[in-house]
Amino acid sequence: MADMVPFARMNGLGNKILVVDMRGREDRVLPEAAIALAADPATSFDQIMAIHDPRADGTDAWIEIINCDGTMAQACGNGTRCVVQALAAETGRKSFTFLTRAGILLARELEDGMISVDMGKPVFEWNRIPLAEEFADTSRIELQIGPIDNPVLHSPGVVSMGNPHATFWVKDDPMAYDLPRFGPLLENHPIFPERANITLVRVDNDHEITTRTWERGAGETLACGSAACAAAVNAARLGKTGRRVTVNVATSPVKVPLIIEWRERDDHVIMTGPAEWEWSGMLDPASGAFRRDPETLAS
Repeated sequence: MADMVPFARMNGLGNKILVVDMRGREDRVLPEAAIALAADPATSFDQIMAIHDPRADGTDAWIEIINCDGTMAQACGNGTRCVVQALAAETGRKSFTFLTRAGILLARELEDGMISVDMGKPVFEWNRIPLAEEFADTSRIELQIGPIDNPVLHSPGVVSMGNPHATFWVKDDPMAYDLPRFGPLLENHPIFPERANITLVRVDNDHEITTRTWERGAGETLACGSAACAAAVNAARLGKTGRRVTVNVATSPVKVPLIIEWRERDDHVIMTGPAEWEWSGMLDPASGAFRRDPETLAS
């Protein structure tokens, strides 16, 4: 435990995030460390955002994103906001450019403390999402749960926001569905060769939706930023909403909505929402052993 690194327990709209500072090092947070941290109630998380030295000119950091099962994720919008808040507090800067497995992310802290992340362009082509078979129109694909003549869920819109997402439309409360039962079945359905994030979406009006997400590699999560982006894009594709929506996350204890804008001028998806620091400490990136900073033990 001698070779430890700083980390912070944070949340993005309730999404549990560990921001780990790996700058100045050649190693990485190992899958077994992630699994150990996820198993401890004090450090259980949805994603680890590991900040590494930049790997490309013009970027501020390489961000490696790790799920609670030790697998890698390409994108995490809520986690990116937490990284921005942490680095803004450290440096006094407001704007950052990150490189992730999903590509370049631009992010900035706004004057009101909210954080805006440019999540890039959505990807609709079936082989780039990816799907296991060809669909000419990915705004509605053939996939359902339940009896063939009366499915519980059916015909999701699918899109990649750096990671694959399936959006199922529901007319009533998303919390009324047994997501813990069918979430794993859909996440691991053969149609998704890289698995998928599964989101239930109720359209409340032409500028507001409510979501609930089963997150790939993490299970049911309090919030998922990239899923909110995917839901907003899929809603706009079908004309259910406009290109700017308020996203209410049904499972989030933080009743501050996300604002998602699918920008017409360049097709980029801009996500704006909060991030919150909870406590900080030190951890071993090889084993997951950790200790809290003494001044945060009471929080």
